[in-house]
Amino acid sequence: MYVYILTNTTKTVLYIGVTNDLARRLYEHSQSRGDTGKFTGRYQTDLLVYFEACPDAMQAIAREKQLKGWTRSKKDALISAFNPSWNPIDLETLSD
Repeated sequence: MYVYILTNTTKTVLYIGVTNDLARRLYEHSQSRGDTGKFTGRYQTDLLVYFEACPDAMQAIAREKQLKGWTRSKKDALISAFNPSWNPIDLETLSD
């Protein structure tokens, strides 16, 4: 299971989610780009800037709730510690 954070190109919006298949979920987010009925589509948040693996669904959901309760500055610090330049993470290059 994964907890992940997406942002938009201007890095003004953060989206926090949970999934058991990060690549599939990122693809799904990219397909809803511009769909105003969905948060990630409305705010065009489809750039992965942070993720972490969790041992099981319960822990992933708990971590997601914890992160969602944080201030924006604390979330920014977490992302910056993991990905200092906030460059979009390409999962394909991680598996090489």
